[in-house]
Amino acid sequence: MPSGTPYRNDESAWLLYIVECCDGSLYTGITNDIDRRLKEHNDGSASRYTRSRRPVTLRYQEPCADRSQALIRELSVKLLNRREKKALIGAAQATRT
Repeated sequence: MPSGTPYRNDESAWLLYIVECCDGSLYTGITNDIDRRLKEHNDGSASRYTRSRRPVTLRYQEPCADRSQALIRELSVKLLNRREKKALIGAAQATRT
């Protein structure tokens, strides 16, 4: 896969993602098309939670083996508190630089 845009638009590849809303809150979800999902969030058609908290900014994405694994990982991340989610985001950003 080309570097810089891993797992994008590959319908067999599932991602866990975290977006930051304009109020600073974090929203966690899964998708197999991150570009489409971000557009839906920012158009107000993705989730009731983010609809009133636009715009959202992608802060984290993590590849998952399949939809089932993505759902399991989503639940585990949703159980994290804000500080733990920020640490996850920070660790991912640190490995990119």
